[in-house]
Amino acid sequence: MIKKIGIASEGKDVNAQVCAFAGRAPYYLIIEDGELVKVIKNPFLLGGGGAGLGVAQMLFNENVNLVISGKFGEKMIDMLEEKKIEYKVVENKKVSEVLE
Repeated sequence: MIKKIGIASEGKDVNAQVCAFAGRAPYYLIIEDGELVKVIKNPFLLGGGGAGLGVAQMLFNENVNLVISGKFGEKMIDMLEEKKIEYKVVENKKVSEVLE
């Protein structure tokens, strides 16, 4: 099965750092077959609670199989597990390093 990966990112390209916080990441980079296919500006970056739930639903709607970020909130983890989306914690790396 082809993996479609959503990576929480500080910037709009693979040279950006992986964001420390999944729900409040400025961008999500959608990677398919090792290629950047889409950049999503996180609509849940600012505002009240529930960012992780919104992001999890957004990534589910993008048919993402795996989410990579520095940290995940408990509610976001519950939603990802419910949607059968894998998640992986990666800290202090650039997106390009994660893809290698």
